Amino acid sequence: QVQLVESGGGLVQTGGSLRLSCTASTHTFSRYAMGWFRRTPRKEREFVAAISGDGDGTYYQDVIRGRFTISRDNAKNTMYLQMNRLKPEDTAVYYCAAHEAGSSWYVRTLNYDYWGQGTQVTVSS
Repeated sequence: QVQLVESGGGLVQTGGSLRLSCTASTHTFSRYAMGWFRRTPRKEREFVAAISGDGDGTYYQDVIRGRFTISRDNAKNTMYLQMNRLKPEDTAVYYCAAHEAGSSWYVRTLNYDYWGQGTQVTVSS
């Protein structure tokens, strides 16, 4: 069982930045593909970004591409989501997720085995 803990959410104005972190309770973090998802009251959990276990492969949802950057530090068992030029429509609960086969990246919620509890991001207009 892998525990995932997100942090870094908060309230920010339009155009501002936040960096989310997701720390995993495993010593084999590099074996896990990781992803970020978000949920709003009007949308089911939707894919945001994903990264392969070695960090070489990344993939982004179109609406955030160019504004958000996913990365990971396997030595620290931590994944990040740097969010720049935030918009009110980015307001959501952000979740990190882990998939045990880490050779690629994955976009479907069904691909992931473990989930964090979520962290709220609110972007004011």
